[in-house]
Amino acid sequence: MAQQLIRIMRPDDANFAGNVHGGIILKMIEEAGAIISTRHCNSQDGEPCVAALARVERTDFLSPVCIGEVANVSAEITYTSRHSVEVQVNVMSENILTGAKKVTNKATLWYVPLSLKNVNKVVEVPPIQYVRKEQEEEGKKRYEEQKLDRLETKQRNGDVIFPIINPGTTGEPHTVGYSQSSLIHLVGPSDCTLLGFVHGGVTMKLMDEVAGIVAARHCKTNIVTASVDAINFHEKIKKGSVITISGRMTFTSNKSMEIEVFVDADPFVDEARERYRAVSAFFTYVSLSKEGKPLPVPQLLTETEDEKRRFEEGKGRYLQTKAKRQAQLQQAALQ
Repeated sequence: MAQQLIRIMRPDDANFAGNVHGGIILKMIEEAGAIISTRHCNSQDGEPCVAALARVERTDFLSPVCIGEVANVSAEITYTSRHSVEVQVNVMSENILTGAKKVTNKATLWYVPLSLKNVNKVVEVPPIQYVRKEQEEEGKKRYEEQKLDRLETKQRNGDVIFPIINPGTTGEPHTVGYSQSSLIHLVGPSDCTLLGFVHGGVTMKLMDEVAGIVAARHCKTNIVTASVDAINFHEKIKKGSVITISGRMTFTSNKSMEIEVFVDADPFVDEARERYRAVSAFFTYVSLSKEGKPLPVPQLLTETEDEKRRFEEGKGRYLQTKAKRQAQLQQAALQ
């Protein structure tokens, strides 16, 4: 089973540099994943359901998509467990004037099917047929790894980003507080699924916007999304809630910035419940010149012990990702 979404990129999809906003791409990726997952979960007789986004694995932005190009988003289900679906998504852009095509994004998403009759009930997923036994074994391994990582992330979610009055105007430049940013959004009907909960793609777009503001305040240059580390959707966000998307810089290398982003929800409709952590992720940005060339990133100045600890943790993630990328290049060269 495969799913394709095709759309021409319009001027209102652009960032101020003229390329398509990274959040727009993330939203399109999630839409393709939601469609194919929901179709599959309703492909056999059973309780009607809608697939809800639970996690997005690391997503790399390989190349920018330009205004006027056609984005072709293709999705395929690669693994199913009893209660979850793994979807692989590729994005290819096409210049319709020259016919030139390029792969711009690759992503892996995990969905869980929620009953239309009871949104708190996760229904069973119809199994898929694998061409080779190894495919099922590899998929199960990925499933166990993401399950463990989600648990570890949830245990870290007591952390809070406290709002700062007039960020970017007070304090020392290149400190965490100087670039820290927040956005408040009222969840309306257009943001939601059939079940009345926020689309994962809507949330990711808002998170990318906040992360972009943090990166721009730190560098004072054109910035673009380079990658998104795993995005974990811990709890559903209900229509009518007020969500606060907060971002802060955690690490800088010579050419990149890591930004931690939280989404906290205030369920005003359900007054009995207090604010809760709904989503968390790390975004990586790079700084570019007006000509689109990479620029050095100003070093992050850490002031508190917590900031220093987060910097070292970010450095560890950066070095781990760098080692994985080098291993993949070496493996590709041997093939």
